[in-house]
Amino acid sequence: MTPYGLPQLLWVGVGGFLGSVGRFVVAGFFNRLSPALAFPIGTLAVNILGCFLIGLLHGLAESRNLLGADIRVFLFIGVLGGFTTYSTFGFESLALLRDGEFFKTSANILLHVIVGLSAVWIGDTLGRL
Repeated sequence: MTPYGLPQLLWVGVGGFLGSVGRFVVAGFFNRLSPALAFPIGTLAVNILGCFLIGLLHGLAESRNLLGADIRVFLFIGVLGGFTTYSTFGFESLALLRDGEFFKTSANILLHVIVGLSAVWIGDTLGRL
């Protein structure tokens, strides 16, 4: 495991703070637009926006040789990690797909959805005991 210095950890922390505040604001905005839906539209909006942003920023960074390692850590792990971990899930799934790893892509998607939902259910159930 690569040791991280205090400056990197601080940048991740600052980015995480900004991303979390952004998630709170954006999700709240969408939830107020559609209170009658009885559907977590705010979370969906945050997750889709996070996926778009990580794809856009990664594409720009790679194709134009932009964003140094520290800025990527700040944006991808800090800001977008605080905004949504779903963006990382989408990015990693796309990377597997691009590498021709169709089984691993499918397994990654199914495991995240099925096991993630199951974990929420188990946690909720245990929390109610």
